[in-house]
This record gives sequence, structure tokens and C-alpha cells, in this order.
Amino acid sequence: MDMDPDDVFRDDEDDPENDLLQDRQSSKELVVFLVDASPKMFNITCPGEDQENTSHFHVAVSCIAQSLKVQIINRPYDEIAICFFNTREKKNLQDLNGVYVFNVAEREYLDSLTARFIKEFDRVEESFSKVIGSQYGIVPGSRDNSLYNAIWVAQALLRKGSAKTADKRILLLTNEDDPFGSIKGVTKLDMTRTTLQRAKDAQDLGIAIELLPLSRPNEEFNVSLFYADLIGLDGDELAQFMPLAGERFEDMNKQLRKRMFKKRRVRRISFMIPGGLSIELNTYALIRPSVPGKVTWLDSVTNLPLKAERSLICADTGAIVKEANKRFQTYKNKDITFTTDELSEIKRVSTGNLRLLGFKPLSCLKDYHNLKPSLFVCPSDEEVMGSTCIFIALYRSMIRLKRFAVAFYGSSSRPQLVALVAQEEIIDGGGQIEPPGMHIIYLPYSDDIRPIEELHADTSGVPLATDDQIQKAAALVKRVDLKDFSVCQFSNPALQSHYALVQAMALDEDEMPEITDETLPDEEGMARPGIAKALEEFKICVYGENYEEEDEKANNVGKKRKQITEEAVNKAAYYDWGKLADDGKLKDLTVQELKTYLTANKLTVAGKKEVLINRILTHMGK
Repeated sequence: MDMDPDDVFRDDEDDPENDLLQDRQSSKELVVFLVDASPKMFNITCPGEDQENTSHFHVAVSCIAQSLKVQIINRPYDEIAICFFNTREKKNLQDLNGVYVFNVAEREYLDSLTARFIKEFDRVEESFSKVIGSQYGIVPGSRDNSLYNAIWVAQALLRKGSAKTADKRILLLTNEDDPFGSIKGVTKLDMTRTTLQRAKDAQDLGIAIELLPLSRPNEEFNVSLFYADLIGLDGDELAQFMPLAGERFEDMNKQLRKRMFKKRRVRRISFMIPGGLSIELNTYALIRPSVPGKVTWLDSVTNLPLKAERSLICADTGAIVKEANKRFQTYKNKDITFTTDELSEIKRVSTGNLRLLGFKPLSCLKDYHNLKPSLFVCPSDEEVMGSTCIFIALYRSMIRLKRFAVAFYGSSSRPQLVALVAQEEIIDGGGQIEPPGMHIIYLPYSDDIRPIEELHADTSGVPLATDDQIQKAAALVKRVDLKDFSVCQFSNPALQSHYALVQAMALDEDEMPEITDETLPDEEGMARPGIAKALEEFKICVYGENYEEEDEKANNVGKKRKQITEEAVNKAAYYDWGKLADDGKLKDLTVQELKTYLTANKLTVAGKKEVLINRILTHMGK
């Protein structure tokens, strides 16, 4: 079944003819996990999900393993590496002490995820003390600096790919807020300075460093001791980060998921403003349907993905046509030929840029003008400096004057008029609820808006609801209304079951992960007195007071039918129907005995004896 037959949710970059900005899109993400493996990560315990004490190292590893299982489905082309630091053994290309890069055979250190990699990482704790080992990598009297080495190894792994085509990140998981606390004097200052410089060098190369702190029991992780300087936090950013560092231990998984699955831009576009001015914008898809991954054809022997190739064969000679195919159009008895590039140029009516046409009052924009899911845009200074400044000036003016911008936008084959609506920033409880920016709303053409078709032109024979019934229905709807509802609060149960099955098969798991269907009615909530009363009043108002009696009669009929079927199943079990059919002895049974088989198998019992026998034989496949 096609999930989107009308291309309502299709993005413009999905258009095969639109190759204008293919080379400017961020294709994937490269992530290196740096996991602290010092003895303190194993010694400090906190209550886990099952209320049993568990170590910080266990939670860090289990959270990463869980995120990898989601990552391999959502972003299979992203590349991941996992490094442990403060280890006894070393395994890295630089041969640095205290750093162990976890990996499996036939896979590079930084590479796409595989089922084998996830399976082996799931079991890493079982053999960690024997194979890798844990020890403090920063101790008095030694110049070894395991944190410096870990950042160096991560930076070397992330040399792959360009910062323009891939987002590069280091996620650091630790419960030690002062890694150089045991060192004194000049040595501590020197090691701190070199580590911070190594982190700054990585950030200058376009690598983002993010911290996932683990708070110790009765003691919050103090980011300001060292890591605020390492990840570049100061002022308001530090004040906002501190509550995150003090979150409860079991929220670790949620923190990691927020960082792993941040919003990624759909594409970067140019916003053309009259007067020869142009700024750069990043577009984001806020709402899109989740669908199962595409089918990938694999070689039956090597299990490697197949690459499809197409060749044109001459109909006259049977030879493979090596020249580029051409199209033709007959004009005045002559065939005018066109190359593929010429046809694409003829069809192109839009350059793919966003071109400002003018402004209109917000009152002119109606709800039904929203043709398909909108895009959200923010300015970008990556290629055109000053884009943010110009965008903010335009954004503030549109909010102040209560106007929206009308612009021309679209791919080469689907040009459209769009409305740019400014959205103000909303902050609640110290956190951002809605970001500042603009929504690109696709406006309909005249033939996209059609008059409402009435199902019943003549309402004389159609039952109409009374005012009392409408009031009772409105009261019921008001009672069951979900406060602050968002589609993001509910997962697709069919999709979750599909992924759970794929995961169980790929990882050879004995049991499928349990899936909770969040779309089922909340029976506990529906039983609340206020909702139960409103529901009862609506039912009586619409169906009358005798509705329960009629419903009870229908239930009694259903129970009686079920009882008859169960009795027929028990009676039919006394006969060997297969042997009777093979020996031709069904005709020796009575009509009532034949009906026992039919009733037990929920088949119709109407007809003469010969008809009943034929029906039984057909059902048995004889």
C-alpha cells in the first residue's frame, strides 16, 4: 500500500529532476562515543529502572546500545565509532595509552552500523574486565593523559568526509567532573591547557563536542570545574546546562536520544530579495510520516546489496546502445531531436530558489490555504555572511506589522506560491517550546480549492441531531479532550512491531521486544466519574433509556451462538473426519452429525445431505 499516493508529504528534493542542490545537502552524520571506563564508573551505583542498583558504566553502555538499535533503522547510513578511555588495554591507530576503540571484524573503526556490531556491543560488559580492563588514566607522577588521547583518537577518526557534507560530533559520557583533580601544581595546569587546546582544535575542524554527564549519588555533576571550558559553555548556556547535568540518573537514555536524533535540515536554499539581495536559509521538516525502510535487493551468495543498471538495446540489431538516448518531436514532417539535458532545461520554470514577491496581511491567510505540510526555515551564515542579520530584520518587521510574505518557490517541475509566516519564540520554564523562525506554507492554486460536495442534497429523509443531542455530544468531547496534544506523543504500533521483528531477526534474539500500543483507549481515564457521566447522558439522549436492554439481548444471542459452536466442536472431536472422507463413509452419517462438523468449523448448514457432504469435502480439500 502506498503511504503517500498524492505526494502530500513529498519533499522537493525527492524530485528526480531537481539536482540543483544535491551537492549542498548534509548527507549523513559521523558520531564518536567517548565512554569513560575508569573504576569510578563501575564503583558508583544508582537505582536503575528495575529499582536495583546499577553502575554508571552499565547505564552508559545500555543507553548507547539502545540508541544504536534505533539509529540503524532511522539513519542506517550514519557512521558510528565507540571509544573507551581510562582502559588497561589500548587499541587505536595512534597507539595511544588508555584508549580502546571497540569494533568487530570486517568493519572500519568509523563505519555504518551492522547487526554483528550491535550484538557484540550488547555483550561488551561480560568480557570487559578480561579483554579491555579499567584503570585510572590520569594519576599523579605520570604524564599520561587518557582524556587528551581519547579526543585525539576521536578527532583522527572524524577526518573522514568533509564538514560541508557530514555533521561530525563527539559524545562524551563520564561521571568525573574534574578529571585532573588528583594532579597538583604546574603539571595539572599544563595537562588542563593541552586538553582544552586539543578540544578547541577539534572544534575548529567543524567537530562538535557534547557532554552527557552522570551525576553521583547525593552530588550533582559540577560542569563548571572543567567541562564548561572544554565544550565552550559560558553565561546563559552554562546556567541552562546545569539543570540538565543534575537530572535523575534514569533520564540518561532520554538525554542521549535528544542528542542523537536532533533535527536535521532538509536542504539549504537561497532567498532572493528584490534589489539584488540574496541570503541563505536552512529548511527543516517538522512533521513527516514514519514509514518502513525501502526494500534492498541482496545477492543470494554474498548477501551484499545489488546495484541496478539499465541498458538500452537496439530493436533492429540487438546491440547495446552506447550513445545517450534522445527524444524527438515531429514538426512539419520532421523529427526534431532533444537531448535529456535540453528537455530538462525546457521544463525548468524555477531555479529552486525562494523569490520574494510581496507582503499581505495575516488576515488574508486562511486555514484551508495550507496545501501540505509546511517547512520551517532559519537563516544560515555558512555560505553567505550577514544572512542572519537580514533575516532577523525581516522577521521582526513581519511580526510587528502582522504581515506574511508571498514568495515563488518550487522545484523545476513543481513551482508553487508559498507564504512565509513568522513564528515568535516561546519559552516556558526555562526551556524553549517553540523556536523563532518562519514557516513556508504551500499555497493552493485556484483548481486546488473545490466547493464542498454535499452528500445529501435533499435533507428531508435524513435524521438530524436535536439541539439537546448536540449539547450532550459537545460536553462529551470537551470531557475527553487531550490537553497539550501532539502527534509526537504516540508511536505507530504497526511500525514499532515491524521494527521489533526486524531487530529480533537481525540480532538473533529469542524474544521480540514488547510493544505498547499507545493508541488504545485509556480505559482508566474513561472510567473517571466526569467522563462516565457525560458518556451516559449522551448515550441516553441519542439511543434512549432502553438501549442497554437491547444491547443485553444482542449479547445473550451472541453468547448462545458461541455456546452452540463450542458444543459442536466437542461433539465433532469424537469423529475421525479425514478417515471417514477417505473411506467414503460420510454418507453413512446422519444430517445432524454432518451439521456438527459444519457448525464446529463455522460453515453454513443449509442444504440437503449431498450438499452438506460436498461442503465438508471442499473444506477438507478432498
